[in-house]
Order: sequence, then C-alpha cells, then structure tokens
Amino acid sequence: MLEEAGEVLESVLKASCLPLSFLLFVPAVLLLLLGPPPAAEAAHEFTVYRMQQYELGGQPYGTRSAVLNTEARTVEADVLSRRCVMMRLVDFSYEQYQKALRQSAGAVVIILPRAISSVPQDVVRQFMEIEPEMLAMETIVPVYFAVEDEELLSIYEQTRAASASQGSASAAEVLLHTATANGFQMVTSGAQSKAINDWLIPSVEGRLTGLGGEDLPTVVIVAHYDSFGVAPWLSHGADSNGSGISVLLELARLFSRLYTYRRTHAGYNLLFFASGGGKFNYQGTKRWLEDNLDHTDSSLLQDNVAFVLCLDTLGRGNSLHLHVSKPPKEGTLQHAFLRELEMVIASQFPEVKFSMVHKKINLAEDMLAWEHERFAIRRLPAFTISHLESHRDSRRNSIMDRRSRVDTKALTRNTRIIAEALTRVIYNLTDKGAPADLQIFTDQMQVQQEQLESVMDWLSSQPRAAQLIDKDSTFLNTLEYCMGRYLKDVKQHHVKADKRDPEFVFYDQLKQVMNAYRVKPAIFDLLLAVCIAAYLGVAYVAVQHFGLLYRMIQRLSLKTKQQ
Repeated sequence: MLEEAGEVLESVLKASCLPLSFLLFVPAVLLLLLGPPPAAEAAHEFTVYRMQQYELGGQPYGTRSAVLNTEARTVEADVLSRRCVMMRLVDFSYEQYQKALRQSAGAVVIILPRAISSVPQDVVRQFMEIEPEMLAMETIVPVYFAVEDEELLSIYEQTRAASASQGSASAAEVLLHTATANGFQMVTSGAQSKAINDWLIPSVEGRLTGLGGEDLPTVVIVAHYDSFGVAPWLSHGADSNGSGISVLLELARLFSRLYTYRRTHAGYNLLFFASGGGKFNYQGTKRWLEDNLDHTDSSLLQDNVAFVLCLDTLGRGNSLHLHVSKPPKEGTLQHAFLRELEMVIASQFPEVKFSMVHKKINLAEDMLAWEHERFAIRRLPAFTISHLESHRDSRRNSIMDRRSRVDTKALTRNTRIIAEALTRVIYNLTDKGAPADLQIFTDQMQVQQEQLESVMDWLSSQPRAAQLIDKDSTFLNTLEYCMGRYLKDVKQHHVKADKRDPEFVFYDQLKQVMNAYRVKPAIFDLLLAVCIAAYLGVAYVAVQHFGLLYRMIQRLSLKTKQQ
C-alpha cells in the first residue's frame, strides 16, 4: 500500500506543486474550519458609571481620569500594574481597593448587583462607610461602576479563574495556562474628562402669603433635592433627601388648603424653598440668601423671619432629632416650635424618641454639617429636623440609599408630626387652650400616605446628582410644576460658579459605554509564531529532500513486506 501511495505521490509531485500547496495551506484550512468565536462571546458592550470628579473650595475629590484601555484582572492576580481590576460588590473591601491602587492598577471596575435591595445589610453598611474614604482618597486612575448581567458575570468569572491560576506551583503550568487562557481588553468609548464651564445649579421657591398687615412673620421651609454618592449616575438619594422634598411638597399641599379659606388663613407668610447643590456645601441656599439679603430691598427674608425649618432624611426609624446651632431661647417662636414638637410626639406618637442636638458651626471644616447652618451664619433662626442623630452618618451620601430603604409609614408619621407642630405654632393653639392630643390633620385634611408614596417613587426612580440636573431638566420642570399646584410666585433660582475663583467645579464623562474584547495574551502569539515556523521548517525540509524521504519510506515498506 505504501509503495502504491509513493508512486502516486511521485507522479503528482512531477505534474504539479499540489503537495507543497497542500502543506502550506493546512493551517489556514484548520483555522477556517474552527472559525472565530461568536460575536457575543468575542465582545460585550455595557454601560459604566464613573466615580465622582469635582472640586469644592479648590479641593479635588474623586477620580482624576476617564480613559480606559487595558487588560482585565481580578484582585487575586499577583500583578495588577496597568491592569483593569474587576471587583464584585459582594466581595468588595477597602483593603482590596487600596491594594489595586498601591500596585498602580490601570483602572478599577466595581460590579453591582441588579437589585441593590437584595444585597445583604452588612455588605450595604460596609460599602456606605467606604464611600467617603474612596472620594477623599486621591485617585489618578479611572474608577467605574457597572450593573451586572450574565455576560459581564461570565467575563468576571473567566478573568478570576485566569488570575487565580497565576499562583500555581509549577512554572510550566503557569506558562501553559497563560498561553491558552482567554483574556479581556477593557476599552471605554469616551474621551478624557474636562471641566464643565458655566454650569448652573437651579433651585425652586414658592410662597403662601399670610392674612393681615405687611409686616407679617415668615416661616421658611427648606429641603435640598439633590442626591449624592460615590457615582453621580447611581445616586438616587431616596432618604437623603427625597424624603425631605416629599415632606416639603406635602406641607405645601396641606397649608395651601388652609390658606384657601379666610377662616383658616393664618397671619404668617410661608416661604418654601427646594434648594439645589445641597450636597456641595449648600451652594443653592448660600446664593439664594446672598441675593435676598444683599442684592434686593424687597424680600421676605429681610423683614421678619420667625424661623427656618430644614427637612433632611425623614424616611425611616423611630426617632426624630432637632439639630440646632444655638439652643432657642424661651419665649421665641423657635422655642415654641420645639415645645410643640415635644408635646405632639409625647401625646400622639409615644413610640418616637425625640431629642434636640446642639452643635456649633465649625467654619474650619470644608463642609457645613446641616443646611440650617447656612441660615444661622446669616443670623437667621434655623434648625434641621432629621431621624439621623449625626451629620456624619454614612446614609446621607451613598448610592445604597434606594427606595427600599424608605419606610412610607414612618415618612407619613414624621410628616404628620411636623405638620401638627407647625400648625400649633402658626395658629397659636396651645395658648388658646387646645389640648395636646388634638389631631388637626384628619379626615379630608389628613396626610396622604399614597401621595407621599407616589412622590417618593418618582424621586427615587432617577439619579438627582447636582451634575446631572440643569434648569431645563425634566425633573426640575416637574418639581416646579408640583410646587406651582399649591404655591404662588413659583420661580427658579440659579447659581453659577465664579470664573476667577470658583467654589465648585464639575467634570463630564460620568457615564460611558465600555467594551470588553476577548483577546489572547501576547505569549500566545509568540508560541503560535514558533509553532508555525517549526511547521513550515519541517515542510520545507521535507519538500527539499523529498527523494531521500521517499526512498526511506520505500525501504521501510520493503522490509515490512519481507517480514
């Protein structure tokens, strides 16, 4: 059989060069038969959200970069330098994050679960505590967050397996696995981040005018609408401060009904202010005060301000705290409101723990503790009511602050407590002999839990970071419309940073598309080149010495026949 095959091969060789062509094109034919991986496996496109990047008072915060084009690794890898380090939230720790930065990682991508509410509470609390440290730490490399899907989890698991294999005992095993493993090149589509010039922070104000003379006392009700977290596009701020805005809108609805009828029209002006830039040292409130106190002669803030009530984080818990910069003096309307709060809670809501928290203003700190301090600096009597006892509570500034963390029943109860106490002050009910357990907002005038719930759903369904909301945004137009349903003279108020010495600077490229391309490591190309060179070398030698090779095969075949 070999003799016949040799004769056929010799005749074909003399007639054409087919054997040589056949030998040369075998690798190409095999590659075509194997084919490339499907498109879904070769590349995956997903949305990523970049960590905060801003400057406040000349101090930079967050990441400094946005461009990413590097190979993926997980923290299990021995070498992370110039690699994109992927982490899952459930396995995330600040030590791992610092390890990646210390080893000069090229980028960090943190994978979040689809439903934040499904994350264990200990993981949520741990990450809430880490967020401020991540922002305070100088970070040169880009840091992104991505919401997991099946393809992204598959990429993570494959990358993790490849990273873990680097710790094998045998160098040959490491070399073999490195050559055969699949890698992923992570590439962002956007450009490098740059400062946003002339960004406006909008706020909305409206009023209910009291009945009586011109010099009526004014009660100011304030809540900031913006949210904050380590990534702006993931900051939904349900409790902080969606709950505060929800209470403000419900108070506007209740008192607009009282002010509709002359019999219940009180002798107080009510000024409502939904401020912007609250998470950036209350920039909206600061400029609003400057414009009303320094740059105009006709303002309710200049005449007779009874007190300023700031609403902040009121959506859960069984406690309420009145935060003050200076304890109110007896005989003032501030003290009257404090007394009414204590009375309403003690007589109608005994399950609620109430206290007054006194903290002096520390101007040496970069950030004020509470919004009422902006008013106190301008010598306006003010306080903040919140279920949080400390301004340093991590729940105020976290991407974990989602709708599931707001208890609608607690929010409704807190709204009613504030409304009852405020009404007793405005109408002077205690001095008129009204009993402490008198329930004012009942029947047709009751606090509507369904309304609060729908407003909370609307607020927490979208990110409300100050960098994302401009004067023409849908959110702001809707907020202005809601306030316009109950209040008069509703209008926007804008803040723009000074060009020469800006108090705040925002940066773009906060949301991008990232592509994960399946790639082989460089050593795979090297080994493939060596194999191809060896194959072609053997083929070349066989063709050049085909006669000798053919005679050797003939002799072997003859020996086989003789045996």
